[in-house]
Amino acid sequence: EVQLVESGGGLVQPGGSLRLSCVASGFTFSSYAMSWVRQAPGKELEWVSAINSYGESTNYADFVKGRFTIFRDNAKNTLYLQMNSLKPEDTAVYYCTKGSNRGRGTQVTVSS
Repeated sequence: EVQLVESGGGLVQPGGSLRLSCVASGFTFSSYAMSWVRQAPGKELEWVSAINSYGESTNYADFVKGRFTIFRDNAKNTLYLQMNSLKPEDTAVYYCTKGSNRGRGTQVTVSS
C-alpha cells in the first residue's frame, strides 16, 4: 500500500521559509517521479513542482519558480520542498503525490 506522509508545514511570515518533507513507503521510491501539489481555501488543486526518479530533472509552476526547490533523498525515501520568499498567496495545504496517490497534506499559512 502506497503511503505518503507530509510534514513541515506551519505559520510563517511573508518572506519567510519552510521546508516540507514527505516520507514514502509501500513502493520503490527511487523508481518513481514525484510531485508536490497544493490546494488553497476555496480553490482547486494546483500542481507546484515535480522531480524525476533520480532527482536530476525538476519542473516548477511559474508562480513558484525561483522561490521553491524540490529535491529528494532516495536513500531515505523522502521528498522535500524548500520554500523561500513565501507570500500570503502560498497559503494552502501541500501534498506530495505519486501519480494519483497523495498523502493527507501539511498546512502552510503565510501571514503577518
